[in-house]
Amino acid sequence: MNDTVLILSIASAIVAATPILFAALGEIITNRSGVMNLGIEGMMLMGGVIGFWAGNGTGSLTMALIAGGFGGVFLALIHAVLAVTLRVDQTVSGLSLVIVGSGLSSFIGTSGEPSLLSARNAVEVTPLLPSALRDLPAVGPILFGHDIVVYIGVLAVIAATYVLNRTPQGLALRAVGEDPAAADAAGISVVKMRYIATAVGGFGAGVGGAYLTVAIVGTWQNGLTAGIGWIAVALVILAGWRPWLALLGALAFGGLNGLGFTLQLAQVNVPSDFLKMMPFIAAYLVVILVSASPNRARRLAAPAALAQPYSREDR
Repeated sequence: MNDTVLILSIASAIVAATPILFAALGEIITNRSGVMNLGIEGMMLMGGVIGFWAGNGTGSLTMALIAGGFGGVFLALIHAVLAVTLRVDQTVSGLSLVIVGSGLSSFIGTSGEPSLLSARNAVEVTPLLPSALRDLPAVGPILFGHDIVVYIGVLAVIAATYVLNRTPQGLALRAVGEDPAAADAAGISVVKMRYIATAVGGFGAGVGGAYLTVAIVGTWQNGLTAGIGWIAVALVILAGWRPWLALLGALAFGGLNGLGFTLQLAQVNVPSDFLKMMPFIAAYLVVILVSASPNRARRLAAPAALAQPYSREDR
């Protein structure tokens, strides 16, 4: 029963959703502070190559994820300097980091002898829970057959929801994203909050890229993310900047990303290029449906100060 197409497809979708989820959660935190970060794709690529390099050197999944996370933080802090301190256009800054991240990750991946392109994955990723649970009919592979990172992703959703809605730090973050002048007047450091939020977003993107590399693909390739960063950006908007909705959306997009695997199991031949388009087509359709309903669009409204630079002197 556990080897049916449906069960295997759902389990595969959960794994495929994990890197999207980490990137989307990081983007939610960043956006909630009023900073728009469109450089997620570049940060995931940096996290992927740094994580794969660290994983090959240590054989540790933990080190791969931490190193990959800080690879994303490196680009995120560049974005913070440009967007928060220098107050340049955040759209331009984010898009430029996609190019920088793509080129820099390619340089790192192809440098050295041998290069990471020819390296084998040294990180062993195993299920967290015992086989007695994994072998349960239906629910075993779906709920209990995953590695620890998948479960950390779910815990991260719970933690992000609690922090944003139930803690003084979360309230301060949301205040900065809604009305930075009022937050500044209340004694909240807008610059500090936005720097921290942007770094957290970069760490999430980097962890997602590292997990994609060492746990899902198992190798490094140029352009490995293939648009997953853009899906994460779209998902944040579609989820209305709510972590729990981002989890549901990540699972849906994970299922679409794994559609090729499902159809292969079902022995259905569909052009691979068409399958690669499906997540993006779905994102467009959902955006159209949301935009067609003013009430729904109002409920999913962005933070009021998103992408707006702030200067105390302009108050």
